[in-house]
Amino acid sequence: MNTRVTLLAAATFAAPLLLCGCSHQNSSPVSQAAHPVSIAHQGAPAVGPGPSGTYTVGAQPAPGTCHFGKTADGQPLPDPHCTPGATNPKVTPDTVESTICVGGYTQSIRPPATITDREKKANAESYGYTGNLHDAEYDHLISLELGGDPNDPRNLWVEPPSPDHKAGSGPNNPKDSVENKLHSLICSGAVGLTDAQNAIAGDWTTALAAVGHPSGK
Repeated sequence: MNTRVTLLAAATFAAPLLLCGCSHQNSSPVSQAAHPVSIAHQGAPAVGPGPSGTYTVGAQPAPGTCHFGKTADGQPLPDPHCTPGATNPKVTPDTVESTICVGGYTQSIRPPATITDREKKANAESYGYTGNLHDAEYDHLISLELGGDPNDPRNLWVEPPSPDHKAGSGPNNPKDSVENKLHSLICSGAVGLTDAQNAIAGDWTTALAAVGHPSGK
């Protein structure tokens, strides 16, 4: 990791952080981490701090400073200034076969709900999201199976439900299917890791077409 990236990662996690036992659906009240970060768009995804044996609650952008985008058919997109994406330094084109293409890898690096529940509630405030958090997914923009960083705030956002979502049914977003198809393409050697990461970070709704596989095959 170069000096510039190291400084960015350090700044992201500089705020005082707390741990708690919370349910996965954010039923417990929680205060936002002090000194919320302001995340500037960096163009191509930055490299995050990577997996940690002990995750801490990441500081989120200040309340109301992030704004959802929307495609022509109403699919939600993150604010590129707040959520440009960040990659896992352990996952590179040379290590995909021993990391993301191994069953169980993503589960082994996923932060626990005691961490992500707090972040999700604070990130909803960042985006001004007032809908039911049960129906919103706290989403890795570059998913773990595509080599996204597990807990870098630049790679996480409260993804609102899609237009055809049934209220109260919990997260069920078409972005997940895109991620699964890109993962298969990477592990089969049909698509490069970096190409897939750049495509999903740019616009998940066009990511498959961007890598030359609009059907996912």
